[in-house]
Amino acid sequence: MQHWIDKTVAHVKAVLQHAEAGHDWFHIERVWKTALGINKAERADELVVSLAALLHDIADPKFNGGDEEEGPRMAARFLEEIAVPPSAADHVVNIIRFMSFKNSFDKSAFSSLEMQVVQDADRLDAIGAIGIARAFTYGGFKNRTIYDPAISPVAGHTKESYKQTTAPTINHFYEKLLLLKDLMNTATGKQFAAARHEFMQTYLDQFYREWNGEA
Repeated sequence: MQHWIDKTVAHVKAVLQHAEAGHDWFHIERVWKTALGINKAERADELVVSLAALLHDIADPKFNGGDEEEGPRMAARFLEEIAVPPSAADHVVNIIRFMSFKNSFDKSAFSSLEMQVVQDADRLDAIGAIGIARAFTYGGFKNRTIYDPAISPVAGHTKESYKQTTAPTINHFYEKLLLLKDLMNTATGKQFAAARHEFMQTYLDQFYREWNGEA
């Protein structure tokens, strides 16, 4: 198993060497480590969990013209090249295809314990202190306004409207980040998410105080 992991780590580092800072190798590494930590309790297939965590953002649609199949295609080709057994490779590709937040707007056609573990790890990296940093990093990358009191968060996004939004970064907290705590799958994920969720709420309270010149 380790030789597949080592080859995948090297491949992902090479592909993402110039990636936007919120979706770079360090994001992948954090998700991978968190997924392995969650999996100590869940006992899912460790090879599938590791490969899916390592390859889940190999071609994020946000940076590939919205193409949601480029990531699964790239992962499938690479896993075939390094001779990962087809059953494990297919499982990894399905996790990559269905695990993203935007797919939660639709009823998923696929689920597994391995996907739940990796999905929780990825969602944990979107919240808390690092999640806040990543949100503003991406907002800066897209040249988005930090906050505009005249633009309210959208309460009922569809998958398409969520993908097309150009709203201020603070709106992203209400349209995604603050929702993730209640979308966790595993007991460990829920435990970690609770503390990170509380941190984001504290941050927002301070943000509004500073915005209004109160602190």
